[in-house]
Amino acid sequence: MVSTNPKDKKVCDLIAAEKKPWFSFEYFPPRTESGVDNLKKRILRMKELGPLFTDFTWGAGGSTSELTMQLCDTVKNEFGCVANMHLTCTNMEPAMVDKALADCKQCGVCNLVALRGDPPRGSDKWEASEGGFQSAEDLCKYITKHHGDYFSTAVAGYPEGHPDNIETIPGDVDTALASLSDGEKIRCSISTNEAGEKVVMVCKDAKWKVEMDYLKQKIDAGANLVITQMFLDADVFIQFMKDCKTWGINVPIIPGIMCLNGAGGLKRMVPMCKTRAHLMMDAAMEAEKGGEDAFKEWAIEFGAAQCKKCLDAGACGLHFYTLNLEKVTLGMLKKLELITAEQHDKCLSSEADAKTMVSAQGITTEAGYSKSDVPTAVK
Repeated sequence: MVSTNPKDKKVCDLIAAEKKPWFSFEYFPPRTESGVDNLKKRILRMKELGPLFTDFTWGAGGSTSELTMQLCDTVKNEFGCVANMHLTCTNMEPAMVDKALADCKQCGVCNLVALRGDPPRGSDKWEASEGGFQSAEDLCKYITKHHGDYFSTAVAGYPEGHPDNIETIPGDVDTALASLSDGEKIRCSISTNEAGEKVVMVCKDAKWKVEMDYLKQKIDAGANLVITQMFLDADVFIQFMKDCKTWGINVPIIPGIMCLNGAGGLKRMVPMCKTRAHLMMDAAMEAEKGGEDAFKEWAIEFGAAQCKKCLDAGACGLHFYTLNLEKVTLGMLKKLELITAEQHDKCLSSEADAKTMVSAQGITTEAGYSKSDVPTAVK
């Protein structure tokens, strides 16, 4: 059961009214009661920093739907935060979406992120449920049709292309790079495959056009803003903003900033998301040699520099994928002078950055990284 409370402020309106760079925090629902309690304490501490909104993920197939809704209800109506709730299509029949939206309206939550969602745990391929939604565009259309402009709806954007559309280019690195267009060179990645060979991967221009056309369709279906997939090269995001303008996508484009809390998580995340990381990976691995604290200090410097480039290029705000941890997020905000040193020190506590975090999907990973919590495959 959710509480009955007035409607919240809409994120799209808050962004439009904000005159200076802002930031927001994303969390995932923990698996255990103690994890939920600890997360609530962390959110209360981080609330004092002044995030524009507080965001919660939705497990594949609604696997965390009840807890996600409870957290949104709590942070809005008890903590005084603006709540933003993810809603996915995976295993979601219209009746289940209707229930989620009705609960939102009852407790006053009016901010959503409409996503296709990852495949259910144990499945490699995404399939729509019988009578369900095929895509985030379908979900946006449904929300708009049945609820008008009640909700502020965000959708996902992919500065490098959706992982499903990123392909390996034949040939050695020099040959592969020589075959790419200027646009493809900006968003391509160079990595080492399981055979130890260097390979070039990219979303080719033809598929990029399909991606951008589809993003425009999501906006035309009623979405109010775009939050991007993680990236590790700010130039990729800057080009994505330019491409959005070219495609007539004139809503706010918000960079999704992945907080690099551990080297192990970074090494797993890059191939999983097919992220362009070859320009920074050597420095990251060198920082790892100094231990956990040295890596986090490097991550703060690296992340703040990326954020500054995004803001300088015209991004209106920053959306931090905290992975339920705070040290790196706070360090970046302090470095960017978006919070004061006093705010930074007050927010940190002895509980900061436990080495593991268990998601409600039951996946325990170093520094909170799990496939369900990294924003991938959510068209």
